[in-house]
Amino acid sequence: MVVLAASIVSKSGKALVSRQYMDMSRIRIEGLLAAFPKLVGSGKQHTYVETENVRYVYQPIEGMFLLLVTNRGSNILEDLDTLRLLSKLVPEYAGGAGLDEEAVSRAAFDLVFAFDEVISHGHKENITVQQVKQNCEMESHEEKLHKMIIQSKINDTKDIMKRKAQEIDKHKIDAKRALPAGPGYNPAMAGLGGGGMGSSSSMSRPLGMDMDAGPSLGMPGLGSGGGFGGSSASSASAAAPKAGLPKKGMQLGKGKGAASILESLAKEEGVASLDEPSRPSVAVGGAPVGTQVISEPVFIGIDEKLTVVLSKTGGLESLEVQGTMSLVVGSDADAYVAAQIRQGANPGFQFKTHPNIDKAGYGNGVLGLKDPSRPFPTGSELGVLKWRFQSRDESLVPLTLSCWPSASGSECYVNMEYESAVDYDLERVVIAIPLPHMSHAPQVNQVDGDWRYDSRRGALLWSIDLIDNTNRSGSMEFVVPACDPDALYPIEVSFSSSKTFCDIAIEGVSSTQTGQPVKFGQKRGMSTAGYHVV
Repeated sequence: MVVLAASIVSKSGKALVSRQYMDMSRIRIEGLLAAFPKLVGSGKQHTYVETENVRYVYQPIEGMFLLLVTNRGSNILEDLDTLRLLSKLVPEYAGGAGLDEEAVSRAAFDLVFAFDEVISHGHKENITVQQVKQNCEMESHEEKLHKMIIQSKINDTKDIMKRKAQEIDKHKIDAKRALPAGPGYNPAMAGLGGGGMGSSSSMSRPLGMDMDAGPSLGMPGLGSGGGFGGSSASSASAAAPKAGLPKKGMQLGKGKGAASILESLAKEEGVASLDEPSRPSVAVGGAPVGTQVISEPVFIGIDEKLTVVLSKTGGLESLEVQGTMSLVVGSDADAYVAAQIRQGANPGFQFKTHPNIDKAGYGNGVLGLKDPSRPFPTGSELGVLKWRFQSRDESLVPLTLSCWPSASGSECYVNMEYESAVDYDLERVVIAIPLPHMSHAPQVNQVDGDWRYDSRRGALLWSIDLIDNTNRSGSMEFVVPACDPDALYPIEVSFSSSKTFCDIAIEGVSSTQTGQPVKFGQKRGMSTAGYHVV
């Protein structure tokens, strides 16, 4: 196989992304790309065209063509395999809110780098989508390990601070219990003695341990303001804090000291401060808004939440899908719209529209308000359609797990295996195996993917960035002290996918006032709400 060039071209012949792999002039490459649209006829079933000198192998993508220009002696099977791999990379780097010419142009450099990982000097490399992403992102196992060590140090520091804070709180409570109590006792005047006659002001508490009333000055010979032997002037001077002394005692976990410790540790190790709580992403159609800039006037998101319960033997206990179609309008000028939808058969699905949506129009494939003169709310997400689906069909389960523990003396060898029999990809897969009695990370002998031990959760986290046709099954083997096999359950699984169970799509958005089409973006995806093996 010899690839002369890999390109993404529009139907008019404009090259949006082009990468040349052989020694050819630019004018010749541009001429070959310009001639391609004239050679593609309508109604043809094959996806290649041969000319006198070259062969075009192509695949339509959202009004564009992903194109490989090869010599005529190239192996067509290898060409098609390369084309399939490149077609998976295009939505990874240019998907966003919608795959169009603008999105491809914005991601041109990333696509060129990804194409270079697949094709080298005109020949296909033996590589997967996951490896291409890793190479382009330049991920390093050593860097991940270093960050895990830093995170572990910070977690240990937080645990130490919590224990110290609890000890100080307990000491403060014990000190308050040791104070004299009686008529006229005022805790705020504890530093000047009690309410009795000539009572001494020396305290049983250490200096500076009262976090509420301030440090005790401990001046013997001064009684309370209401007792014998003490004057109001001397009481006032004693009540006033001495210049230069702190107004509050030492505090852990409340003041700037705890934060400064974490910040200095983070700066010293060269990582971002982890003392900030993580912000939950507000999902619009399954995509975090914080990481996605919505530039289209109208954005439609299709989001499904999957809940699955599997038995230890691999059988399906329950499967439930809850989906939502949401709409976000950017400005008042674009708020008078209606969406045209296409629905498949969807047997077993139960649909319900928003009360303000016209049900008669929905029956005709149009999602719009009952009153077309009313606008949609702007700047906020509005769920316009919901659906629900339940099944006991095991063929619908995206991911199955099996666990094989075997005892050997004082140790237990655990073999875990996952298998995905569906025809779509699963992303960001994390499998959490509980190890409640482990005080340290287990010994992992073999793993397909990555792993880490979360000491706070007491769980071994097995992660796979992407499950596609290259790794539909995988395994991991680790060793733990001898334990009851039931202690390894329940196993929690989380993942996401761009595929949805419901066959529904947006065909277009139009204005209810002018009838003209309105540009829109869309995002669809499915993620787990609860996926357990019990």
